[in-house]
Amino acid sequence: MHRLPSEYTLRRFRIASVLVLVMFLMIPTFFGFFLSGIILGGNRWFLYAWVALAVALFCMVTNFLLSGRLRCPLCMVPPLASRRCSKHRSATKLFWSHKLKVAHSIIFRNSFRCPYCGEPTVMEARRKRAR
Repeated sequence: MHRLPSEYTLRRFRIASVLVLVMFLMIPTFFGFFLSGIILGGNRWFLYAWVALAVALFCMVTNFLLSGRLRCPLCMVPPLASRRCSKHRSATKLFWSHKLKVAHSIIFRNSFRCPYCGEPTVMEARRKRAR
């Protein structure tokens, strides 16, 4: 298993993963509140829907800025950014998204498998060798 180069990178991976999960949760929440506003006819539901959409857009933009520099330690491709590269043949998806699968693995399993090279990475910083 590969390890990340520093604690700073480890923290950034976790923050970016939380942003991805919140973004993927806020999009269905937006549609749920929007449909509730249409069916129940209350302006409050529309307000909740637009707040959920604003949170999703904020998470999307912040994740775009943050995850572009986070790279797999082996293949150097960012696993949490949207790239048009070909995926590894055994890369799995969660709700039709490789990015969501990586974010879920980072938060709940403390490791992830890169969708591009297929190698596992544990969420630990490398140890410095004593000379």
